Amino acid sequence: MDIKRLSVALFASAPFVFLSSGISFADTFLVDLTHPMGTYAPQADNPLEPDLNQPLGDSIAYPTFGKQTVYDTGNYFPIDRGEFYGGKVVLWDHHGTHMDAPAHFVNTPESTEPGNPEQKYLHELSAAELIGPAVVIDIGSRVAAELDKNGGKPSPDTSVTDFSDDSNNVITADDVAAVEDQIEDGVWIVANTGWSQFYFDPNWDTTPYLNGWNFPGFNNAAVDKLIEIEDKKGVRINGIVIDNIGVDTGEASRGTGEKWVGSWHSHVRGLQRSWKFVENATNLGEVAMASGGCTIVVGAPKNVMGGGGPSRIFAMCEE
Repeated sequence: MDIKRLSVALFASAPFVFLSSGISFADTFLVDLTHPMGTYAPQADNPLEPDLNQPLGDSIAYPTFGKQTVYDTGNYFPIDRGEFYGGKVVLWDHHGTHMDAPAHFVNTPESTEPGNPEQKYLHELSAAELIGPAVVIDIGSRVAAELDKNGGKPSPDTSVTDFSDDSNNVITADDVAAVEDQIEDGVWIVANTGWSQFYFDPNWDTTPYLNGWNFPGFNNAAVDKLIEIEDKKGVRINGIVIDNIGVDTGEASRGTGEKWVGSWHSHVRGLQRSWKFVENATNLGEVAMASGGCTIVVGAPKNVMGGGGPSRIFAMCEE
C-alpha cells in the first residue's frame, strides 16, 4: 500500500472507501482505537486541579501517570440565537489514549548511541510519521486463556495469572519473528492483548489494569528482536500501538531494585530509535480480525516542544 497516495471519500449512502492505487478502490471500515477521556470540574480553590466529586457527563476516572482532566466549562458570547459553549482544558500530556513522541525519553550522555535518529518533539513529526500500514501481533487468545484460570480476572500473583517476562502470555521474540516479512519502513506494529477491558478503574493501587505490575506487553527480548530485524533490513518502523498503559510488560516496566535499574526497556530503546508509541488504545481486536489489512492514522497534537499528547487514533481497514 502506497500511503502517500492514500485518499479518502465519504459518500452519503455508502461506506468509506479509500484509493489505495491510482485506479482501484476497495471497501473499507473505520475502527476508533481511542478511549473517551473523562473530564472533571475544577476544584473551587484551585482551577488547575480536578474535583473528582464533579465528573462531567458520564466521565469515569482511570489509571494515569498524571491527573484526571480538568474542563472548566461555560457559555459565552451570546447572540440572538443562543450562545457558544466551551472552556479551558487542563490535562496531563500522557493521559488517556495518547502518543509518546521520541523526545519523551531524554538520554544520559552514556546511553546515547551513535547513528540513532534525532528524538523529535511533537511539532517536529511529519504527517508521514503518523500514518502507516498495520502489522498485527495478536496474543489476545493467549492472554484470555491465562485469565480463564482465574475466572477471567487478572491476579497480581504470578502463580495465579502469569504475565511475567519469561511466560508465553506476553509478546515474545518469537511473536516478532513471526511478522518479520511484514516489517518495512513506516509500518505500525499493532499489539492486541485484550487488556483494554480493564481500563476503567481509577485506583492506582488496586486496578486490574496495572495488576500489581503483572500485565502483558513486549518483553525485553521482543523489542531487541524488533531492533535486530530493523537493522538487518535497513528499515525503521513508525512505532507501536498497544492496548495497555505502556508497551513494556509490567515486569519490564519495573526493572530491578528501588532505583528501577534497566526499567522501561522497550520505551528506552524504541524512543532512542525515533519510534512513536500509542498507549491505552482500544478495539485492537477489530484490527487483528481485518482480513484485508489496516492503515493506522494517529491524530496527534502538534504542540511545540511536546513529549507526547492525548490523541485520536483510527484504523482504516479493508474488508
